[in-house]
Amino acid sequence: MLQAEGTGKTIEKAIENALLELKAPREDVDIKIINEGGLFKKAKVLVSISEDVKEKYQSKQKKKAEVKVEEAKPEIKQPKVVKEDDKSTKAEAKVMKKEVKAEEKEEKKAEKQAVKASKENKYVEPKQFLEGFFKALEKDVTIDIKEDEQNITYLVDGENMGEIIGRRGECLYAISNIMKSLCPKTEKRVLLDIANYKERREESLAATARRIANKVAKSGRYMKLEPMNAAERRIIHTTLQNDDRVTTLSKGSEPKRYCIIFPKEYKD
Repeated sequence: MLQAEGTGKTIEKAIENALLELKAPREDVDIKIINEGGLFKKAKVLVSISEDVKEKYQSKQKKKAEVKVEEAKPEIKQPKVVKEDDKSTKAEAKVMKKEVKAEEKEEKKAEKQAVKASKENKYVEPKQFLEGFFKALEKDVTIDIKEDEQNITYLVDGENMGEIIGRRGECLYAISNIMKSLCPKTEKRVLLDIANYKERREESLAATARRIANKVAKSGRYMKLEPMNAAERRIIHTTLQNDDRVTTLSKGSEPKRYCIIFPKEYKD
């Protein structure tokens, strides 16, 4: 399940109910207000897994489905051999059992080899992809790898990287998506940063979020931010998730989806 509806007396309560059903933290979702509620109406929201983390949730669902299928498989029983006094019949039964086991063993071995070959042909390591990509662009770059408990980040640096990053990181995110689609699936999120753009952009967005939150808290009225991609909206939500004065929502459709920051006690 990649989206869930939630209802409540307030928008915030509706969001909490939807997050519980979806079993996802707030920073991993986009929120769409369906009904803001009122005196006799409950607020209603649609909470959806953000594009930049959807792959992780789809992988989890696939694993759960595979476990259920495995549990539901009927037990394969060997054909019963009718006991007879005739020694030749018993010998034939033993030979048949051995042949069945040998065939099953060969089938499993072939399946493993096919899966291994498929993975080797389909996937390419992230660093290998990046080296080939920048070589094709005739760009001399360095590629470093930073890893923590949740992420593996590939850090690319070189001269005149602005055109590779693109306006507001559009090219960077496009390259990152291609890299993720071609690389092996891992438990950790695979990320790409070029010339520290993401780090600088994250600091800038976090500062903007806090500045606007202060204005909203003082005025009692909401403020809209410029359209952003899912990763940047996530920074806004994460920065303000522990701010008791305000709350955040995402509205609109891609690629013009944007964040709204409004006070917990909304004055209209």
